[in-house]
Amino acid sequence: MTEAILLVGGKGTRLRPLTVHTPKPMVPAAGVPFLTHQLARARAAGVEHIVLATSYLAEVFEPYFGDGAGLGLHIEYVTEEEPLGTGGAIRNVADRLHSGPDDPVLIFNGDILTGLDIRALVDTHESTGADVSLHLTKVTDPRAYGLVPTDETGRVLAFLEKPQTPEEIVTDQINAGAYVFRRSLIDTIPAGRPVSVERETFPGLLAAGAHLQGMVDSTYWLDLGTPAAFVRGSADLVLGRAPSPAVPGRCGDQLVLPTATVAPDAKLTGGTVVGEGAFVAQGARIFGSTILPGAVIEPGAVITDSLIGTRARVGERSVLTGTVIGDGAVVGADNELLTGARVWCDAHIPSGALRFSSDQ
Repeated sequence: MTEAILLVGGKGTRLRPLTVHTPKPMVPAAGVPFLTHQLARARAAGVEHIVLATSYLAEVFEPYFGDGAGLGLHIEYVTEEEPLGTGGAIRNVADRLHSGPDDPVLIFNGDILTGLDIRALVDTHESTGADVSLHLTKVTDPRAYGLVPTDETGRVLAFLEKPQTPEEIVTDQINAGAYVFRRSLIDTIPAGRPVSVERETFPGLLAAGAHLQGMVDSTYWLDLGTPAAFVRGSADLVLGRAPSPAVPGRCGDQLVLPTATVAPDAKLTGGTVVGEGAFVAQGARIFGSTILPGAVIEPGAVITDSLIGTRARVGERSVLTGTVIGDGAVVGADNELLTGARVWCDAHIPSGALRFSSDQ
């Protein structure tokens, strides 16, 4: 197995304002663009050729990764003129693949952080003679996901929409967003129009009698679609809970990039990342958060489970919990922002302007 397709064209609307200037796969997680972790894990599993299916802010990928040689890969880029959905994006890059008709092609969604055993998924695909193999994971509460029941051999029986009643929850297995396709099947996806691989391609193949195989791997799995999930994923990479050969440093409570400055008495814990050129002043306390390059955290600020954008500033004694601060934004001193708050890029909150509790 030498080829893979990475679907990195989404707009990341649930992650805004993080994705106003940066496509979701390029938002830093544990010190490097999230996509770097996926590429590094694919290379470690034996993948040599990867096609990136791009769309939103497509122009930022190639200047950063180039031809992939720095990661030991050969990377090509294909940009959709109009969004084509997951299936349409796969079909749109088919002519860049070199595999024979029966060869396996790996496909990853660009917003999933996972400890999937990639080789095991390919081995399952080949040993069962499947047309398509899917990584499945088990979740405690499957109501937010489409369900994928399988028989005792792992063969997929159906693709079910999100369950609306307890009776509809027939399995706790869900589609985890990584697949192996028999190369020839990619050419059966309609070209030139939007296609959902989850809603159209897979159910259609099943109805036509194709062999779809599920492999349950419930190691680490996280959909990074929301700010809270993205911050958690970055922290888990730093803590070593999520595996990646691309973390630029040793796993532990904190990851401080070489050009960052952190005051000796500042406290960084819980997988906190301080990006290049960022500054954390004296008395600041940061837990499980990501401070992106060039951001400034002023004295006495307390930041928990939050993401502070590039060149943003958090004022003295401000308290942020579960908050996203966009690139270039300024939160003045003595503000309090709690879970779910999003401050847009370049916005300016004056000192003492916003609180969720008394100022006493």
